[in-house]
Amino acid sequence: MAGLSIPLVGFLLLCCLASVTGAEKYKNSKQPFNVRIKDLMNRMTLAEKIAQMVQLDMAAATPEIMRDYSIGSLLSGGGHVPHLQATPQDWIQMVNAFQNGSLSSRLGIPMIYGIDAVHGHNNVYKATVFPHNIGLGATRDLDLVKRIGAATALEVRATGINYVFAPCIAVCRDPRWGRCYESYSEDPSIVKQMTEIISGLQGDAPKRGIPYVGGTDKVAACAKHFVGDGGTDRGINENNTVIDYHGLLSIHMPGYYHSIIKGVATIMVSYSSWNGEKMHANQFLVTKFLKDILKFRGFVISDWQGIDRITSPAHSNYSDSVLKGILAGIDMVMVPFNYTEFIGIVTNHVQNDAIPMSRIDDAVRRILRVKSILALFENPLADQTFVEQLGSQTHRELAREAVRKSLVLLKNGEDSDSPVLPLPKKTCRILVAGTHANNLGYQCGGWTLTWQGLSGNNNTQGTTILSGISTAVDPSTEIVYSQSPDADFVKANNFSYAIVVVGEPPYAETAGDNLNLTIAEPGFSTITNVCGSVKCVVVIVSGRPLVIEPYLSQIDALVAAWLPGTEGQGVADVIFGDYGFTGKLSRTWFKTVDQLPMNVGDDHYDPLFPFGFGLTTEPAKSS
Repeated sequence: MAGLSIPLVGFLLLCCLASVTGAEKYKNSKQPFNVRIKDLMNRMTLAEKIAQMVQLDMAAATPEIMRDYSIGSLLSGGGHVPHLQATPQDWIQMVNAFQNGSLSSRLGIPMIYGIDAVHGHNNVYKATVFPHNIGLGATRDLDLVKRIGAATALEVRATGINYVFAPCIAVCRDPRWGRCYESYSEDPSIVKQMTEIISGLQGDAPKRGIPYVGGTDKVAACAKHFVGDGGTDRGINENNTVIDYHGLLSIHMPGYYHSIIKGVATIMVSYSSWNGEKMHANQFLVTKFLKDILKFRGFVISDWQGIDRITSPAHSNYSDSVLKGILAGIDMVMVPFNYTEFIGIVTNHVQNDAIPMSRIDDAVRRILRVKSILALFENPLADQTFVEQLGSQTHRELAREAVRKSLVLLKNGEDSDSPVLPLPKKTCRILVAGTHANNLGYQCGGWTLTWQGLSGNNNTQGTTILSGISTAVDPSTEIVYSQSPDADFVKANNFSYAIVVVGEPPYAETAGDNLNLTIAEPGFSTITNVCGSVKCVVVIVSGRPLVIEPYLSQIDALVAAWLPGTEGQGVADVIFGDYGFTGKLSRTWFKTVDQLPMNVGDDHYDPLFPFGFGLTTEPAKSS
């Protein structure tokens, strides 16, 4: 240091200090995203980059793991919650604890937290549960769907979470598929329109095709499952979609074009295969088409253990599967448990030049871009701002509106001169029957608090269809509820009319695959016992059309209610004429399962009720 003046020494010390602290451009919110991301990536080790590509389930994570490994993301898998009746404050405390672990890592890179909010914030106790997508497709109401997206975002933010695995934009071509209710329609044009929910979840993107999240009241969305998951053979979940390139683009791809235009932040890869090749290993579609041709700039995420399923269980080679998945273009991997094995495998592949460093950098750049648009570097921790939004009355009224608009009237008397609906509110005695009339879990369906859904009323908050009917009628009208009455009981009680509510039990994914599609017993027995003895309205609560033709002649009025969610009052609103029926079938109602698959436009199209069918009624002048 001899010969240097004191001021010059001070200047050099300041420069040295700046190189350690002030030069951390990635922490400077005034710098452009790209500058910040480049600066951060230049500071990251290979281990830190690979860890950013990991998404762990919360059950396998601790704040210390988040800190020590700089894990990029966490999720709550179906039913993985702080505890069954966790409050928003419980969720926030948990999420912030994990985030503080991430922030205390060497570079302090915040994690992103994902959850399946596929019909509202459905994993969370007392959240508003909206109709599943098949019902929303029947509304044809884009503004409604956008408002549902915005409400869902607020309820998700109420628990401190910032990323949702929604919407599902599958085009279900066979109702035997167990995820068919997650599809808006068999028609790609309706699915394309329903991507408007992304604008509700994320906000309106100011520039077409650029990933965007519009503030702390919005969340990052995820279009799924790329691509062709709704077209598998016989509707078998995770099966093979056999279709030519033109068919894939014209039927299954339009929803992705429009999701990208709307600025969707992430896209999830499908378990299914296209013409025998697993989507999780399909480099042509994931990298060449999605990233290079469609110019998708967010990150691509695997499904739950999706990389594990690239090879069959009988010939499992996890290292080879990881290699194929990463090379295909998957950026973030739902590991969701064995993170050390995954990190070690990817590290070895990079060191052996099997995975180029450019592929790792592409993945990390995309992940950091989404974290940047979420402003996680500025606002990493959750707060109490939105706590009161969870299950708010405003959101429940919105869900009730969605139920009303989703109902499809399939039959209303023998002809237009003898309509049964709307029913009068003031009458002597009404029988309400059926397994689904007083069961909140059944009317919500799968993906409700747990992966496979609920079986009863005590697990969350809402209004059953029976409760809605009881509230809707005149106080002088007697409501008699019997879940499975016999014919003698019905005949002996001189009912004015009956409302029979039957359908499917809850299910999700493969557990819902069904080659028969019959109404679960005692559903048909109840229809036969009741409708043979009194004028009856049958309400079907289901995730898809079911076999109904053999019983149609016994039924005076038939309503498809789909899976309406927590606000069963919406069913009564329309049955009793406060509002008219407006819903239209978003998918074809078949006569027999032998006709399947059968979609609008097919040469052999011979439905019981065609795509787009739906009788309308005017609101009752007086009830």
